[in-house]
Amino acid sequence: MLHKIVKKQNNSDKCIVCGDKNPYGFHARFYELDNGELAAVFHTKELQQSFPGRVHGGMVAAILDETIGRAICIDKPGSWGVTTEIQVKYKKPVPLNETLRAVGRITRDTRKIFEGTGELLLENGEVAAEAWAKYLKVAIEDAAGDDFTEREWHYLEEDDPREIEI
Repeated sequence: MLHKIVKKQNNSDKCIVCGDKNPYGFHARFYELDNGELAAVFHTKELQQSFPGRVHGGMVAAILDETIGRAICIDKPGSWGVTTEIQVKYKKPVPLNETLRAVGRITRDTRKIFEGTGELLLENGEVAAEAWAKYLKVAIEDAAGDDFTEREWHYLEEDDPREIEI
């Protein structure tokens, strides 16, 4: 199903998931959708391999963790989460050298804690992995310290899509 993009989220320099200057990372782009979910679009690389031709399961968990954790920003801009628990169910191998999508949503939100679910989708739309995660809400200064600057967290001007199929 096609969903309209409402807003694009920022990227960082060094993050393993969204860092545009991290050669090992996914260079994921995150988009807030018209249905209240968050979508990540990213390309898998040889540097993320476990078994030949497959992305390492830890990298799969990382993209799902980041996608679910960022989803809190849709309704609560400026809120951040520190992961306290994550459960990942691996359903299919995740191939290298493909452009994939992940989607995340918040399922529970309290004053100090939030929870969410997400899926990693293959190019053909099949679900390769599912996750549930729980986060502690924190201020960005508490999570990142004084090193978190506008240089480290920035909007990337790109020719982004207007819609994403989820």
